[in-house]
Amino acid sequence: MGTMQQAAEELDLTGLKCPLPALMTAKALRRLAPGTLLAVTVSDPLAPLDIKFLCEREGHDFLEQTKIEAVTRILLRCRQPENSNRV
Repeated sequence: MGTMQQAAEELDLTGLKCPLPALMTAKALRRLAPGTLLAVTVSDPLAPLDIKFLCEREGHDFLEQTKIEAVTRILLRCRQPENSNRV
């Protein structure tokens, strides 16, 4: 769990239901520089699965997932694809 201690951008998506957490995570990752850490907090139990799939599809690193009571904290590393001109 040492990676969670590094400075990361924070994105609190608690209270939102699928598909919003994955969509908002994708939007946040698009604005970050490659290598930037993003810590996402979600309360929807299906959101970690959607976000993991998003990372696999777009080439971002899904580093950690930690359940803390009713929320899950996910740590990602932004890795922009070669052709990141998408809107």
